Amino acid sequence: MSITKSAKDKISHLTGSLRNYRVYHRYLGLVLAVLVLISSVTGILLGWKKDVDLLQPPTQKGAIPNLEQWIPLSNMATIATAALDSAQSISTNPIDRIEARPEKGMVKVLFLEGSWEVQLDGSNGKVLSVARRHSDWIEKIHDGSIISDLFKLISMNVLGLGLLVLTFTGFTLWFYPKKIRKLKR
Repeated sequence: MSITKSAKDKISHLTGSLRNYRVYHRYLGLVLAVLVLISSVTGILLGWKKDVDLLQPPTQKGAIPNLEQWIPLSNMATIATAALDSAQSISTNPIDRIEARPEKGMVKVLFLEGSWEVQLDGSNGKVLSVARRHSDWIEKIHDGSIISDLFKLISMNVLGLGLLVLTFTGFTLWFYPKKIRKLKR
């Protein structure tokens, strides 16, 4: 049985496309493997952050969950700054945010530099914990913002689009040989 000229042309076109897709797939896969590896490892660590005290300090419980009986946030900020200075000799670290946890009766004061966290009882300002949050810098590695917000935007788009291209080229590398065998028959 002989193959017609149009079948030969189709086979030639498909094998040429296959060669190109293999090259794209291989090199794009190598580049994305680095991003996927970093994202996977840091993603696993972030998944465990609430269960591993080294990654994120355990959330303590305050005495009174009623917000009406809490001291003002400005007092909590002053107490947290003093607690960080007392525990770690860090006096000039600006506050990044204050997270209230009414159901736990406590407040987390998170500092901008060094990933420090001070937990306070919301009702009386008693210091419950002064510890480092390693999950914060791990998250910055995970999403690329440790370098810059622009790098985060670019790397996450490259990763997402690259995985779509790998999916397409991978499907093509699986499907085209089947099509070529069918044309040869």
